[in-house]
Amino acid sequence: MSVTLVNVTKIFTDQDDKSKEFTAVKNVNIEIREGEMVTFLGPSGCGKTTTLRIISGFEQQTKGDVYIDGKLVNDLPANKRDSSMVFQSYAIFPHLTVAQNIGFGLELRRFKKSEIKVEVDKIMQTMGLSALGTRQPSQLSGGQQQRVALARAIVNKPRVLLFDEPLSNLDAKLRDQMRTEIRRIQQKFGITSIYVTHDQEEAMTVSDRIMVMDRGAIQQLGTPFEIYSRPVNHFVADFIGRANFFTGNVTGLGKEVTISINKRGFSFPTFNKDVKMGKRATIIIRPEGLHITKQSPDAFFNGTISEAVYLGSTMEYEITVKGRTEPIVAISYNPVMEGFYKVGDEVGVTFDPISAHVIS
Repeated sequence: MSVTLVNVTKIFTDQDDKSKEFTAVKNVNIEIREGEMVTFLGPSGCGKTTTLRIISGFEQQTKGDVYIDGKLVNDLPANKRDSSMVFQSYAIFPHLTVAQNIGFGLELRRFKKSEIKVEVDKIMQTMGLSALGTRQPSQLSGGQQQRVALARAIVNKPRVLLFDEPLSNLDAKLRDQMRTEIRRIQQKFGITSIYVTHDQEEAMTVSDRIMVMDRGAIQQLGTPFEIYSRPVNHFVADFIGRANFFTGNVTGLGKEVTISINKRGFSFPTFNKDVKMGKRATIIIRPEGLHITKQSPDAFFNGTISEAVYLGSTMEYEITVKGRTEPIVAISYNPVMEGFYKVGDEVGVTFDPISAHVIS
């Protein structure tokens, strides 16, 4: 089942001062294909949760249309939209057992007890909850409670599954386990799913595509690779992971773009179509795309190690360069082979052009 938003806008009015308005969602257009998992990603207050609530029917848009499976659902209440929501707070009934919590929605739909048992047993087996059916929620870990909430949503066989920051209450290790589990279950059932998070790594792990939002508007919609390696603007590059930014003048434009920095030209194979000849442009290079060498006139930049942090599998460096206010950040993923540098060492920085991306 597909989900389509056409020019969806949500404006909130200040209850104390009706003349004050706040636009939470601005002209959002997106088509989520059947069986696809799309994540709405962005900082707090960017409009991602409001957009999710509009799709679910818990919030009414000010303008625009919502289609589910090609049908206009603007006037349909939440319980008529054939969707299920998995909340941040789990929303598990404390007085019901695990099995009763999972089957609650089927009871509301007046399924027979024998049918409920079959469906609940089936989903508990899939979710690894079979041994916990008679337990109370208070006897479960956070990860088990989240699996119960997910099982309760899936057992109703919704055509659309909605996740509102479902892992934010879990510790780091459980989050890693559960995001993998959510993706596995979503793919197993082929449910069209929309996932809201502010966690970039979480979004990269679970998504077919990511919609990055800021101040209510879509900044970029693309695959995890496109969002990370080919960001369309400074906000996306800076929000997703860590990035180094270098600016220069565009001195050549064809199959590659040539940028002049410190009177030297550097050519890059990937760049945005809005990069123009003779204009300023920004080069984006992720820390893992940089290589540290001995100082050399041929290096991209020469500088001094100002910080070195050993993390076991990686070594992270900050390199201070004369004329730059921000240090260059580089990561070595094989420090044993590549060598260790210490604070105060004078080094050069090089890169492979394919690992860089140019925006206007």
